[in-house]
Amino acid sequence: MDLNPTIADLELLAPWFLPMTAFLFGSIVGSFLNVVIYRIPAGKSIVSPGSQCACGQPIKWHHNIPILSWILLRGKASCCGQPYSVRYPAVEALTALLFLFTWLTLSPLAALGGMAFVSLLVAATFIDLDHMIIPDSISIGGTVFAVVISFLVPAIHGYAQADFFILGSIKSGIASIIGVFTGSGLILWIALVAEAVLRKEAMGFGDVKLMGLIGGFLGWQGALFTVFGGAIVGTLWFIFALLLRVLFRKGAPKLLPAESPEGEVVDAGFGAHVPFGPMLAIAAALYLLIAKPYFEAYLQTILAIW
Repeated sequence: MDLNPTIADLELLAPWFLPMTAFLFGSIVGSFLNVVIYRIPAGKSIVSPGSQCACGQPIKWHHNIPILSWILLRGKASCCGQPYSVRYPAVEALTALLFLFTWLTLSPLAALGGMAFVSLLVAATFIDLDHMIIPDSISIGGTVFAVVISFLVPAIHGYAQADFFILGSIKSGIASIIGVFTGSGLILWIALVAEAVLRKEAMGFGDVKLMGLIGGFLGWQGALFTVFGGAIVGTLWFIFALLLRVLFRKGAPKLLPAESPEGEVVDAGFGAHVPFGPMLAIAAALYLLIAKPYFEAYLQTILAIW
């Protein structure tokens, strides 16, 4: 059964419906990612128990509506009145916007894969900010998922799924595998060279595994863009941090800390050491949603000259 006519008809009758659905679905996923961001580094289950307040009381469903509940409750728990971090609705809103832009940018099938990808990027980003680590369950698990989903949904790498389904799946899967090794290999060599020059660890191995995940979804072109784009994002952040330090004569700026559901306050991650994972994630999202056609055209021009 071909779903394209149904989607086309729905977009014609109610052009706002599917984008709004993507946004709302993204906010729900963002709420779940808040759980992932806190519990995975703590070694806790992301399934049970359900959401709890810092005082230990379960959070009622109507007090756990993404984005909206924090606004209506004015950032305070309904059961005990304790404040909880603005980071919760921020993650929900960020994920919702990423889902919306992914849906508006990509074809329907590719958008579903893209939504899974940006969800992994959001989780990796905030865990890295908080703890300076990227869990293997996200990086390695996400890499395996990227390769599998690339075989199942060739549209993720731009291959047709109609007439030659098997051939398209093979090409898409190969593109994903090449992206995995290109991304992780590039960042590994950069890390090794930087370590040799600086005579100390310059980059965590978690970034290498994260680049495997990114390459698996974006291919070698996206991996190449992400490595250099992440360096540019990191440079811009360093300049911004330096300006703030000069202006306010304080240490490097920090993001608002996130309070765990159990009330523990954790560092947001921007102190003496700056994690590179969030820079890579930002560059990867920019490639997926904006830069891909321009960068691919640039690469074709360079290859044509050679």
